[in-house]
Amino acid sequence: MNPIELSFEFFPPKTQEGIDKLRATRAELVSLKPKFVSVTFGAGGSTQQGTLDTVIDMAKEGLEAAPHLSCIGSSKESLRAILGEYRAHGIRHIVALRGDLPSGMGAFGELRYASELVSFIRAEFGDWFWIEVAGYPEYHPQARSPRHDLENFARKVKAGANSAITQYFFNADAYFRFVDDARQLGVDVPIVPGIMPITNFSQLMRFSEMCGAEVPRWIARRLESFGDDRESIRAFGLDVVTDLCRRLVDAKVPGLHFYTLNAAASTRAICDRLGV
Repeated sequence: MNPIELSFEFFPPKTQEGIDKLRATRAELVSLKPKFVSVTFGAGGSTQQGTLDTVIDMAKEGLEAAPHLSCIGSSKESLRAILGEYRAHGIRHIVALRGDLPSGMGAFGELRYASELVSFIRAEFGDWFWIEVAGYPEYHPQARSPRHDLENFARKVKAGANSAITQYFFNADAYFRFVDDARQLGVDVPIVPGIMPITNFSQLMRFSEMCGAEVPRWIARRLESFGDDRESIRAFGLDVVTDLCRRLVDAKVPGLHFYTLNAAASTRAICDRLGV
């Protein structure tokens, strides 16, 4: 199989045990030579310091680390300060997101949409940052309509994004249609598919409900049938996700972005099966 660019998403750990686990995960995945790694940012910036610390830790290891940045609930002043700190540490890659409003927080902040955040970053920092934005092949759960969601995506890109990463999906046709529709709206940046390894049925269904990703009925029923048999869930999940990735790679997608959940085994196994 031809080489394909890989990237991995992690979340900032909150305990020393979590920090040690993440370092072990990175050590196992770094041999796959990812193009970059990204680090998530909690609702309303709730993990801001953890994101910064994790990104700096990764950068010291020689990895290109891309912090997620959410504008929801933030002021321009606070965003300017965060971005300035990243620039001071030599970080040149950002994943720009609208983000979620934390429970109990009533104010959206000065910027309401990811397109406004991208425009703000470009106005304040020029071309210093390579900016990733999010795409939703099965449409954002809060979108008014599929067309409205596509237009929002195109607006984010045209505001100055360099590349896009999609929400995870299990239906390759949804991704292909999304890319085709985006191209018709003038989007010409790489649109990298997001990949979620399957290791835990209840966790997968909870995540998917929150983010609007569809788990096809045949997959959900098979996973449900395994009950607490984790090994069967993992084996079936490996088959399903590897087949999905193989179809995407055969279609010459620009890369694969894995949502690792700070664990290496399933992502590593999928990549090994793909021969990348």
